[in-house]
Amino acid sequence: MNPSPPTASSSPTDSPFRARAGELHCEDVSLTAIAAAVGTPVYVYSRADLIGRARAFLEAARSAAGDGALVCYAVKANANPALLRLLRETGLGADVTSGGELFLARHAGVEPDRIIYSGVGKRAEEIEEALVAGIRAIHIESEMELAAVAAAAARLGRVAPVGVRVNPNISAATHPYISTGLHSHKFGVPRERAVAILRAAAADPWLRPVGLAAHIGSQITDLDPFAQAARFLVSVADELADEGIRLEYLDCGGGLGIDYQGAAPGLADWVRVIGPVIGAAGYGLVVEPGRSIVGRAGALLTRVVYTKQQGDKRFVIADAGMTDLIRPTLYQAHHPIVPVAPAAGEEVVDVVGPICETSDFLARDRALPPLAAGDLLAVLHAGAYGFAMSSNYNGHLRPAEVLVEGDAFRVIRRRQTYADLIAGT
Repeated sequence: MNPSPPTASSSPTDSPFRARAGELHCEDVSLTAIAAAVGTPVYVYSRADLIGRARAFLEAARSAAGDGALVCYAVKANANPALLRLLRETGLGADVTSGGELFLARHAGVEPDRIIYSGVGKRAEEIEEALVAGIRAIHIESEMELAAVAAAAARLGRVAPVGVRVNPNISAATHPYISTGLHSHKFGVPRERAVAILRAAAADPWLRPVGLAAHIGSQITDLDPFAQAARFLVSVADELADEGIRLEYLDCGGGLGIDYQGAAPGLADWVRVIGPVIGAAGYGLVVEPGRSIVGRAGALLTRVVYTKQQGDKRFVIADAGMTDLIRPTLYQAHHPIVPVAPAAGEEVVDVVGPICETSDFLARDRALPPLAAGDLLAVLHAGAYGFAMSSNYNGHLRPAEVLVEGDAFRVIRRRQTYADLIAGT
């Protein structure tokens, strides 16, 4: 059974958001002060937490698999340029899934040889951008894509380093929308096709096979599927090595879960499960963490606008909704929600937003203290797939983003204005 969610007067222990002097702080900055200065909704990130987790990941990977281990942050989790720069300065590379994410990684200063390009639908111009940039590898997802990369490489006169995403058909206990490792999913190719694609790459003068990758899903809290995937990758790579095709690295992907509600493994435990398997086989290790680095570092700060009794149901209506944080709506995800100013008492409420959809909620049937208009709430563990998945639906403006460093903070993305709604028209 999962432990009870945090009470109204507490926050998760593994979080940079802690109660101090009667209100919630991020590091040494009051969230009340941030809301007063920047407004709400606003995403707040802890610089110390982000860097601490990135360093711990890098040290664990190198300890488990050698100094050549490459940690490629999954840019899709949170692509704010200021955060990407911090992660690059800490020593991380980047896993990108589009030309736009490649642009953001390069804009943040990530070295090309530390960038892996994943994704099932790379356009011809995006492939050319990756080849011109000189990235570490393009991960192939189909035979047609291999042909497209070979054609682009020939046009540019550049040999393309490629890996293949193999689908290991391993089931991981997570939401079906973020499970990616079964043959019924759109990602990757089965073992036999992966081997055939790498053979074809080895025979093409414009292609150079360098890696093999697997990514079985996201928000996974059981380590055994990761161990299975690592052993699977080694077996496929060894089969190719027997044919004279020696790969440089094996990419175990990402997907390590965090403790939104229940317990989750530590990142060092995750790396220790996969790293030695890859290292002992003589391959370089690549991993692609996203959520496990940035998830706990961020919170969505929102203000109560109204409260409303509807029969037996009590609603707390906040100024943030599914346009700011869609995970509860999309995945039925649980985020801890903590009042910035703790109070006594408890009532069961739905915390909902202003969007004209019944599915617009941040929490359902959640025990919180009695709340009134003007009260501030912090939606915790929102650093990953929060702002990254935000939208302008219903004409709502995308929120500001703030980075806290010790006792100071700065805006790292301004709040949109109405002018942004008609920009480009």
